[in-house]
Amino acid sequence: MHLMRTGLMGSSILAALACAATVSVAQPVPVITPRAGLVITQSVKVRPGVYRLRASASPDSALLTVRGDDLTVDLRGVTFIGSPIDSAPDAGQGTAIRIDGGSRVRVRGLTARGYRVGILARGTRALTLDGNDLSYGWKPRLFSTVAHESLNDWLSYHKNEQDEWLRFGAGIYLSRVTGGTLRGNTVCQGMNGVLLTRTDSLDIRDNDVSYNSGLGIGMYRSSWNTIVNNRADYNVRGYSHGFFARGQDSAALLMFEQCTHNIVAYNSMTHGGDGLFLWAGQETMDTGKGGSNNNLFLMNDFSFAPTNGMEATFSRNQFIGNRVEGNTHGLWGGYSYESAIIGNCFVNNRIGIAIEHGQQNTVGANWFVGDTLGIRVWADSIEPSDWGYPRHRDTRSRAWRFVDNRFTRVPERTRLANTTDIDSVRSVVDDTASHACDPARLVPTTTWWRLPAIANAPARWPAAAHAQRDRSAIVVDEWGPYDWRSPKLWPLDSASAPAVRLRVLGPAGRWRVQSRRGVAMLSATAGRTGDTITVTPAADARHDWAVTLEYRGAATVSPRGVRTAAGVPQPVRYAHFAPTATWTQRVYAWSDSTDPVRAPAAFAALLAGPPLTTRMAPRLDWFWSRSRDAQIPTRRMALEATATLALPPGPYTLRTLSDDAVRVWVDDRLVIDQWTPHETMPGYAPLAGGTHHVRVQYVQGEGWTELRLDVLRGRVRPSLGSAGPH
Repeated sequence: MHLMRTGLMGSSILAALACAATVSVAQPVPVITPRAGLVITQSVKVRPGVYRLRASASPDSALLTVRGDDLTVDLRGVTFIGSPIDSAPDAGQGTAIRIDGGSRVRVRGLTARGYRVGILARGTRALTLDGNDLSYGWKPRLFSTVAHESLNDWLSYHKNEQDEWLRFGAGIYLSRVTGGTLRGNTVCQGMNGVLLTRTDSLDIRDNDVSYNSGLGIGMYRSSWNTIVNNRADYNVRGYSHGFFARGQDSAALLMFEQCTHNIVAYNSMTHGGDGLFLWAGQETMDTGKGGSNNNLFLMNDFSFAPTNGMEATFSRNQFIGNRVEGNTHGLWGGYSYESAIIGNCFVNNRIGIAIEHGQQNTVGANWFVGDTLGIRVWADSIEPSDWGYPRHRDTRSRAWRFVDNRFTRVPERTRLANTTDIDSVRSVVDDTASHACDPARLVPTTTWWRLPAIANAPARWPAAAHAQRDRSAIVVDEWGPYDWRSPKLWPLDSASAPAVRLRVLGPAGRWRVQSRRGVAMLSATAGRTGDTITVTPAADARHDWAVTLEYRGAATVSPRGVRTAAGVPQPVRYAHFAPTATWTQRVYAWSDSTDPVRAPAAFAALLAGPPLTTRMAPRLDWFWSRSRDAQIPTRRMALEATATLALPPGPYTLRTLSDDAVRVWVDDRLVIDQWTPHETMPGYAPLAGGTHHVRVQYVQGEGWTELRLDVLRGRVRPSLGSAGPH
């Protein structure tokens, strides 16, 4: 018996030893110090610290390159700085981290500033990006001012078959990525938050991609993704409250070209150029096939867009339980078909729902409150001749179902034109309702509709600071949307007005006037955040004045991410500089025989002859789609303008914005030569103080007219890289 027990015990020990021999001992994860050009092929921990590492301008030459499978790059406590924090936002370049292929790759905890792309992944499967802060990246200078829009700022996304979107920059750029998670990442104060190209099956959740000058999330040929519980507020350009509301194709969420079967739910997507901008794509426009179809937009907040809360065209989708308040259009759905628009709150829009050439759409259980017009449905008698779509598809406005919609304080409930086969039942007019319109109460549980279930969904969209304010909270300066985290002086009027009102914006605090220059009178010299100061420039300084305040109050974060503790005084300055001049502007009409490019001698002879008309103006500033002056042609127009500029000592920059062609001479020396026809683009030339004779030649061919000449104080270099439609 004893021997048996001993034998059994020995056998057990041997078996245990044999089993232990087959178990690999976990190796410690190596800790590395980053350097430019490093390639990572295994799991690593990057040594915490701040690393000032400038990247090559090429996106294919990242600081760190990750290759391999089943690896984690732990960057918690690590900050990469690609360009000095005090440099202009368009100085950033290159890529911080590039992930080449691989599967089950995780990058976590990185903070990166001053790069064109924070994290770039291509061809990766099961990618996880979590807890990365890629804010304050590259973004271009904008040229639309308080009272003057510029076409240069309009965006175009049509070309992306070869990753052309990389020129836009992004905190996160994914190309041909399949599966994985983006969670808890932050991308603010760049141009774009997250861009997806041919990327599918991602779970995008709990990210903050707000206050960017282009897109919060942009998608191209990307499908089967789930986008839940994110903040994508104030992704906007092209808006100046009280002056113009364009949006210039910025958006909280862009779905462009064959994006299908995506779920977008419980997100805060307010104050974007558009909240949602969905387009079927060029493939559909040419062939009539496909589209950005079968997407679900559930319980999102798409409020306070300068243009459309939701724009979704040439496609079939579901819009369920969304809040859409304070937009030009709540839903613009041209050529939508077989779509469901159910249980949404359309509040205080100019038009709640506007759909041309739609078929077999259901509009049910929506509540329209305070909209000027509730529902507009129509078909135009003539469609664009260069579209393939109407040649391949039925584009009649027909087979509409309107059921259980409610209207409160809506002067015109419906406007239907050139539309057939309408089924309209149980429309309710309730002008006495006082309770808030809540999508959670509207989505019906009747037999004709059920609320779709979303896994791990919150009760409603996340609350976000400033997301519930109206459109007046959108403030866009030359670097994009203001985030309300630092003090700012902002004009409410054109700076050329006799008296200019300046609003003190920012966190709670107090201010006092620190200094003034060229100012005859101020309406107040001390006060609190939120005050409006009226500035009356001195009679001899209307074009060159400045006011500086001292702010003390809450802790702040500057537009480039610099933190200042509460109570620390900060200067807040507003300056206006626009030197006086009298521009003599002579207008001509040109033809094929005097074409400025193909017949330069004949064009020069034209300018030597009598003009159609002569205009005098204090500024060289032309902007229109159609001339309002009968003596100035809308197309095939030329202008020669001359003026004398008298500048105080110091360095200056002469800048033009032109569409289609411009040349500028200073003291008979050609300093800007953009004579090849182009869309709106800037031109720059250095200028010294003193008196100068300036001559400008400008040519307009077709389309919009834009010519602007500014004299800027200091040396202003051209923006590095373009994000416009060129």
